Amino acid sequence: MPIDWFTVGAQVLNFLVLVYLLKRFLYKPILNAIETREKLIAEKLAGAEAKMADASKEQDEYRKKNEEIDQLRASAMSAMEAETNTERLRLLDEARKAADAISARRQASTRVDAQNLNLAIGHRIQQEVIAVARHALKDMSTSSLEHGVGDIFIRHVREMDGDRKRLLAEALKTSTEPAILRSAFELSIDQRSAMQQALNESLSADIRISFKVSPDLISGIEFVTNGQKISWNIADYLTSLESSVDQLLNMQTSSKPETKSDTESEPNEENIAEGAHAHGP
Repeated sequence: MPIDWFTVGAQVLNFLVLVYLLKRFLYKPILNAIETREKLIAEKLAGAEAKMADASKEQDEYRKKNEEIDQLRASAMSAMEAETNTERLRLLDEARKAADAISARRQASTRVDAQNLNLAIGHRIQQEVIAVARHALKDMSTSSLEHGVGDIFIRHVREMDGDRKRLLAEALKTSTEPAILRSAFELSIDQRSAMQQALNESLSADIRISFKVSPDLISGIEFVTNGQKISWNIADYLTSLESSVDQLLNMQTSSKPETKSDTESEPNEENIAEGAHAHGP
């Protein structure tokens, strides 16, 4: 069968026209749509990656903030514990000091009570001793105890050493007030005159004297002028007696009793007669 080249040429031309039309009106729009779709997908992927990066960055920041918060919380807890311990120690110290103060006040109160009791006992003992001594001396002597005390005081005035006389004389010269002579009992006119004369002669001066009664001297006499004084007082013997009694009590309460020294002796009439002495300011 012979080939119809016209028909073949027309079919080739038709095919080429078809290809052109497909490419022009079908393939190219499809390719453009595909390219546009790919760009859109690429843009969306890029946006998603950016968002994922931002999310990762925010996550890191959130984790860092959580770590900072944990550190601050731990630091605050540590500081709170330290402050609590400090406050606890302070309160314990204050409580200890308060307890020590209460204990010290209680001990001080106990000491004061003991001292007051000792003073009361000592005062009672002194009163009893004075009463017994007064009665005994009255029984043993033709003169009263007061008269004997006055004689002893006059004797001490006349037996003053030079330094004591000098100090009393200087005190009299610088004093603008009368000298004071206190006694535990009312002095008679004769006793006042005798004491005035003894003081005038011993101090070589015409002394102005104000006589006063002071029962707290405990059967004693005291001459005072401008801070200087000379006195005789049974309280001195009572002090010696109290010391002896304390030593005796200490010996009795000691776990290892000690032998009393030969130089110690009990108070007797000779000790009392020799125990008077002059007192400084």
